[in-house]
Amino acid sequence: MDIQKILAACDHTLLAPESTWDEIRQICDDGIRYKTASVCIPPAFVKQAREYVGDRLVICTVIGFPNGYMTTAAKVFETRDAVENGADEIDMVINIGWAKEHRFDDIAAEIRQVKEACGGKLLKVIFEICLLTEDEITGVCRACMEAGADFVKTSTGFSKGGATFEAVSLMKKTVGDTCRIKAAGGISSLEDAEKFMELGASRLGTSRIVKIVKGMESVRV
Repeated sequence: MDIQKILAACDHTLLAPESTWDEIRQICDDGIRYKTASVCIPPAFVKQAREYVGDRLVICTVIGFPNGYMTTAAKVFETRDAVENGADEIDMVINIGWAKEHRFDDIAAEIRQVKEACGGKLLKVIFEICLLTEDEITGVCRACMEAGADFVKTSTGFSKGGATFEAVSLMKKTVGDTCRIKAAGGISSLEDAEKFMELGASRLGTSRIVKIVKGMESVRV
Protein backbone atom coordinates (compact mmCIF):
# COMPACT_ATOMS: atom_id res chain seq x y z
CA MET A 1 0.00 0.00 0.00
CA ASP A 2 1.40 3.38 -1.06
CA ILE A 3 0.29 5.67 1.77
CA GLN A 4 1.71 8.81 0.16
CA LYS A 5 -0.23 8.08 -3.03
CA ILE A 6 -3.41 7.85 -0.97
CA LEU A 7 -2.62 11.09 0.88
CA ALA A 8 -1.94 12.83 -2.43
CA ALA A 9 -5.47 11.91 -3.54
CA CYS A 10 -7.15 13.24 -0.38
CA ASP A 11 -9.18 16.41 -0.17
CA HIS A 12 -8.54 16.78 3.56
CA THR A 13 -11.95 17.89 4.73
CA LEU A 14 -13.55 19.89 7.53
CA LEU A 15 -17.10 21.06 6.84
CA ALA A 16 -18.80 20.75 10.23
CA PRO A 17 -21.04 23.77 10.91
CA GLU A 18 -19.31 24.39 14.25
CA SER A 19 -15.85 24.55 12.66
CA THR A 20 -13.57 27.27 14.04
CA TRP A 21 -10.61 29.04 12.48
CA ASP A 22 -8.21 27.21 14.80
CA GLU A 23 -9.54 23.91 13.45
CA ILE A 24 -9.37 25.09 9.84
CA ARG A 25 -5.81 26.30 10.36
CA GLN A 26 -4.87 22.88 11.75
CA ILE A 27 -6.16 21.01 8.72
CA CYS A 28 -4.33 23.48 6.50
CA ASP A 29 -1.13 22.70 8.43
CA ASP A 30 -1.86 18.99 8.04
CA GLY A 31 -2.58 19.39 4.33
CA ILE A 32 0.80 21.04 3.82
CA ARG A 33 2.65 18.54 5.99
CA TYR A 34 1.11 15.43 4.44
CA LYS A 35 0.95 16.81 0.88
CA THR A 36 -2.76 16.21 0.40
CA ALA A 37 -4.46 17.12 -2.88
CA SER A 38 -6.29 19.97 -1.15
CA VAL A 39 -8.15 21.02 1.94
CA CYS A 40 -11.93 21.22 1.58
CA ILE A 41 -13.35 23.89 3.87
CA PRO A 42 -16.45 26.08 4.32
CA PRO A 43 -16.70 29.14 2.05
CA ALA A 44 -16.53 31.55 4.97
CA PHE A 45 -12.95 30.47 5.70
CA VAL A 46 -11.59 30.48 2.14
CA LYS A 47 -10.14 34.00 2.15
CA GLN A 48 -8.53 33.58 5.56
CA ALA A 49 -7.11 30.18 4.57
CA ARG A 50 -5.72 31.54 1.30
CA GLU A 51 -3.95 34.33 3.16
CA TYR A 52 -2.59 31.77 5.64
CA VAL A 53 -1.29 29.14 3.21
CA GLY A 54 -0.33 31.32 0.25
CA ASP A 55 0.53 29.05 -2.65
CA ARG A 56 1.57 26.10 -0.48
CA LEU A 57 -1.79 24.32 -0.65
CA VAL A 58 -4.81 23.90 -2.92
CA ILE A 59 -8.04 25.21 -1.36
CA CYS A 60 -11.36 23.60 -2.19
CA THR A 61 -14.76 24.78 -1.01
CA VAL A 62 -18.40 23.77 -1.31
CA ILE A 63 -21.33 25.40 -3.11
CA GLY A 64 -25.03 24.77 -2.60
CA PHE A 65 -23.99 22.68 0.37
CA PRO A 66 -25.22 20.31 1.65
CA ASN A 67 -28.76 20.09 0.21
CA GLY A 68 -28.36 21.45 -3.31
CA TYR A 69 -31.81 23.03 -3.56
CA MET A 70 -30.69 26.65 -3.78
CA THR A 71 -31.44 28.54 -6.98
CA THR A 72 -28.92 28.40 -9.78
CA ALA A 73 -28.35 32.15 -9.38
CA ALA A 74 -27.43 31.62 -5.72
CA LYS A 75 -24.95 28.86 -6.62
CA VAL A 76 -23.39 31.02 -9.32
CA PHE A 77 -22.98 33.89 -6.84
CA GLU A 78 -21.46 31.58 -4.23
CA THR A 79 -19.03 30.24 -6.81
CA ARG A 80 -17.86 33.64 -8.00
CA ASP A 81 -17.45 34.80 -4.42
CA ALA A 82 -15.42 31.69 -3.51
CA VAL A 83 -13.13 32.10 -6.52
CA GLU A 84 -12.61 35.79 -5.75
CA ASN A 85 -11.69 34.82 -2.19
CA GLY A 86 -9.03 32.40 -3.42
CA ALA A 87 -10.67 29.00 -3.93
CA ASP A 88 -8.86 26.74 -6.41
CA GLU A 89 -11.56 24.08 -6.61
CA ILE A 90 -15.35 24.10 -6.31
CA ASP A 91 -17.50 21.18 -5.12
CA MET A 92 -21.16 21.93 -5.95
CA VAL A 93 -24.25 19.96 -4.95
CA ILE A 94 -26.81 19.24 -7.65
CA ASN A 95 -30.54 19.80 -7.16
CA ILE A 96 -31.33 16.27 -5.99
CA GLY A 97 -35.06 16.75 -6.57
CA TRP A 98 -34.33 17.46 -10.22
CA ALA A 99 -32.44 14.17 -10.44
CA LYS A 100 -35.42 12.32 -8.90
CA GLU A 101 -37.63 13.95 -11.56
CA HIS A 102 -35.11 13.06 -14.29
CA ARG A 103 -34.62 16.73 -15.15
CA PHE A 104 -31.12 16.03 -16.38
CA ASP A 105 -31.16 18.84 -18.94
CA ASP A 106 -31.83 21.33 -16.12
CA ILE A 107 -29.00 19.81 -14.08
CA ALA A 108 -26.64 20.13 -17.04
CA ALA A 109 -27.69 23.75 -17.60
CA GLU A 110 -26.99 24.61 -13.96
CA ILE A 111 -23.59 22.90 -14.05
CA ARG A 112 -22.67 24.92 -17.15
CA GLN A 113 -23.45 28.17 -15.36
CA VAL A 114 -21.49 27.20 -12.28
CA LYS A 115 -18.61 25.99 -14.46
CA GLU A 116 -18.51 29.37 -16.18
CA ALA A 117 -18.50 31.11 -12.79
CA CYS A 118 -15.48 28.97 -11.81
CA GLY A 119 -13.37 30.98 -14.25
CA GLY A 120 -11.22 28.00 -15.14
CA LYS A 121 -11.05 26.56 -11.63
CA LEU A 122 -11.76 22.86 -11.12
CA LEU A 123 -15.44 21.88 -10.72
CA LYS A 124 -16.59 18.75 -8.91
CA VAL A 125 -20.31 17.90 -8.95
CA ILE A 126 -21.82 16.19 -5.90
CA PHE A 127 -24.65 13.70 -6.46
CA GLU A 128 -25.67 12.35 -3.01
CA ILE A 129 -25.79 8.78 -4.30
CA CYS A 130 -27.58 7.43 -1.22
CA LEU A 131 -30.71 9.30 -2.36
CA LEU A 132 -30.57 8.20 -6.01
CA THR A 133 -31.26 5.07 -8.03
CA GLU A 134 -28.70 3.61 -10.41
CA ASP A 135 -30.59 5.10 -13.38
CA GLU A 136 -30.57 8.51 -11.69
CA ILE A 137 -26.84 8.29 -10.93
CA THR A 138 -26.19 7.39 -14.56
CA GLY A 139 -28.37 10.27 -15.75
CA VAL A 140 -26.53 12.80 -13.60
CA CYS A 141 -23.17 11.40 -14.77
CA ARG A 142 -24.23 12.03 -18.35
CA ALA A 143 -25.38 15.55 -17.49
CA CYS A 144 -21.98 16.21 -15.93
CA MET A 145 -20.17 14.99 -19.03
CA GLU A 146 -22.38 17.09 -21.28
CA ALA A 147 -21.88 20.20 -19.14
CA GLY A 148 -18.09 19.95 -18.85
CA ALA A 149 -17.72 19.07 -15.16
CA ASP A 150 -14.20 18.02 -14.18
CA PHE A 151 -15.27 15.51 -11.52
CA VAL A 152 -18.31 13.56 -10.45
CA LYS A 153 -18.50 13.14 -6.66
CA THR A 154 -20.47 10.59 -4.68
CA SER A 155 -21.65 12.37 -1.57
CA THR A 156 -21.64 15.34 0.78
CA GLY A 157 -21.07 13.24 3.88
CA PHE A 158 -24.08 14.96 5.45
CA SER A 159 -26.89 12.66 4.29
CA LYS A 160 -27.81 9.11 5.28
CA GLY A 161 -24.94 7.45 3.45
CA GLY A 162 -21.59 8.06 1.80
CA ALA A 163 -19.47 6.58 -0.95
CA THR A 164 -19.93 2.94 -1.93
CA PHE A 165 -17.77 0.69 -4.07
CA GLU A 166 -20.80 -0.11 -6.23
CA ALA A 167 -21.57 3.54 -6.96
CA VAL A 168 -17.97 4.39 -7.83
CA SER A 169 -17.87 1.41 -10.19
CA LEU A 170 -21.10 2.57 -11.85
CA MET A 171 -19.84 6.14 -12.15
CA LYS A 172 -16.57 4.96 -13.69
CA LYS A 173 -18.43 2.74 -16.15
CA THR A 174 -20.56 5.73 -17.18
CA VAL A 175 -18.05 8.57 -17.38
CA GLY A 176 -14.99 6.61 -18.49
CA ASP A 177 -12.18 9.13 -18.87
CA THR A 178 -14.46 12.09 -19.61
CA CYS A 179 -14.75 13.07 -15.93
CA ARG A 180 -12.67 12.11 -12.95
CA ILE A 181 -14.28 10.65 -9.82
CA LYS A 182 -14.22 11.77 -6.20
CA ALA A 183 -15.38 9.32 -3.54
CA ALA A 184 -16.49 11.06 -0.34
CA GLY A 185 -18.34 10.26 2.85
CA GLY A 186 -17.54 7.45 5.27
CA ILE A 187 -14.05 6.57 4.01
CA SER A 188 -12.67 5.30 7.28
CA SER A 189 -9.62 3.16 6.49
CA LEU A 190 -6.56 3.06 4.27
CA GLU A 191 -7.86 -0.21 2.82
CA ASP A 192 -11.14 1.41 1.76
CA ALA A 193 -9.28 4.38 0.33
CA GLU A 194 -7.06 2.07 -1.72
CA LYS A 195 -10.08 0.13 -2.97
CA PHE A 196 -11.89 3.29 -4.09
CA MET A 197 -8.81 4.33 -6.01
CA GLU A 198 -8.53 0.90 -7.64
CA LEU A 199 -12.15 1.27 -8.78
CA GLY A 200 -11.42 4.57 -10.48
CA ALA A 201 -11.58 7.37 -7.89
CA SER A 202 -8.71 9.83 -8.21
CA ARG A 203 -9.82 11.99 -5.29
CA LEU A 204 -11.01 11.06 -1.81
CA GLY A 205 -13.04 13.42 0.36
CA THR A 206 -12.18 12.49 3.92
CA SER A 207 -10.94 13.79 7.25
CA ARG A 208 -9.94 10.38 8.55
CA ILE A 209 -6.99 9.35 6.40
CA VAL A 210 -4.66 12.04 7.75
CA LYS A 211 -5.81 11.16 11.29
CA ILE A 212 -4.99 7.49 10.64
CA VAL A 213 -1.52 8.35 9.35
CA LYS A 214 -0.93 10.62 12.34
CA GLY A 215 -1.93 7.74 14.60
CA MET A 216 0.50 5.40 12.86
CA GLU A 217 3.29 7.91 13.35
CA SER A 218 2.53 8.27 17.07
CA VAL A 219 2.67 4.49 17.50
CA ARG A 220 6.06 4.33 15.78
CA VAL A 221 7.35 7.08 18.07
